[in-house]
Amino acid sequence: MIGGGYVGLVSGACFAELGNDVAVVEADAAKLASLRDGRIPIYEPGLDTLVADNVRAGRLTFGDDIEAAVAGVEAVFIAVGTPTRRGDGHADLSYVYAAVEQVARVLPGYAVIVTKSTVPVGTGHRIRALLKDVRPDLDVDVASNPEFLREGSAIPDFMRPDRVVIGVETDRAREVLRTLYRPLYLIEAPILFTSLETAELIKYAANSFLAMKVTFINEMADLCERAGADVHDLARGIGLDGRIGRKFLHPGPGFGGSCFPKDTLAMVRIAQDYGAPSRLIEAVVSVNDARKASMAARVIAAAGGEVRGKTIAILGLTFKPETDDMRDAPSIPILGRLVEDGATVRAFDPEGMDQARAHLPAGVMYCRDALDAASGADLLIVVTEWNEFRAIDPLRLREAMRGDLVIDLRNLYEPAAMRAAGFRYQSIGRP
Repeated sequence: MIGGGYVGLVSGACFAELGNDVAVVEADAAKLASLRDGRIPIYEPGLDTLVADNVRAGRLTFGDDIEAAVAGVEAVFIAVGTPTRRGDGHADLSYVYAAVEQVARVLPGYAVIVTKSTVPVGTGHRIRALLKDVRPDLDVDVASNPEFLREGSAIPDFMRPDRVVIGVETDRAREVLRTLYRPLYLIEAPILFTSLETAELIKYAANSFLAMKVTFINEMADLCERAGADVHDLARGIGLDGRIGRKFLHPGPGFGGSCFPKDTLAMVRIAQDYGAPSRLIEAVVSVNDARKASMAARVIAAAGGEVRGKTIAILGLTFKPETDDMRDAPSIPILGRLVEDGATVRAFDPEGMDQARAHLPAGVMYCRDALDAASGADLLIVVTEWNEFRAIDPLRLREAMRGDLVIDLRNLYEPAAMRAAGFRYQSIGRP
């Protein structure tokens, strides 16, 4: 497994749990030292135990020597980053190609080189051409095996997947990967074999479609507010239709994270490059960017048009619960604007505050818990729907605060209960 980041570490640990011998190669010295010491550099429920168990069993190792790691292997997974390239929105594949070249120079014999990273359609064929240039004598196959891991539930997603997608070109590669995934086949997980191009495109299409559902329900929430309707009833009314489904129909301040923003932007560029532009996904990107930017204005308007001199409590900083990931989190533009406009911001997140410091303004105060953040606040904003926030007694929250305004961007609380506690309560898409 080349790359010990989120995808590589989770996938490597899960492959080891399925009984395979896995060597994870990580070039970052600090990250490697943490992994060797048993310290997991990311927050993912259950991952620390899974890694420790498989290291103890001898099935999972960590190192930085690619030549030693690929000796005698049957498959090499490329799980390095593919960030958005500055300036044009395309996925930056430089790390992928560098990893492939390094592997090719030291691979002793046949293996399947598999892209686990999210890569644009056509990458597999470019990898094959690169392999031929670097090692014309090398007997190797190229495959695509995109990941569908949700942060916060990545281990169940891997061990009990909705499907496994594998793009291959030869029967030999197919058999190697079929054997690798045999334990999942035995629990009747659907395993879909496709062409390289199809597998590469499936990941982008899936994330783009889910991002489109999120954006749709957010627009419906705005309409519900103006029409006096309830977006939760609307979501249930359409979600019970089996053709639509209930998931990803919860309104909020816009999607963020490591996948949806990057993959929708890459999908737009891929479609344009192939002369088949996707106007729907272009609109999703535009609408979501505008929504995240507008949330701070929504807060300022609710506060009477001015936040200078006010103390504002923020509950939740990460882009979603059960992760410490701050990438493209809605909290970033919200807190940036509030601090810029002169507000004092007191924030709490159960897992993300260390990560948040690199993304948020220097003036943000980080608190020990939700009630500490609310202490003396003129208004409170719920940004991330951590479960522990749901359990807060509204009366205790009201006692801690100086003001009485709560702006709930995740609809965690019941409006009637908040009003009964003495709050002026605003949520998303509800009257």
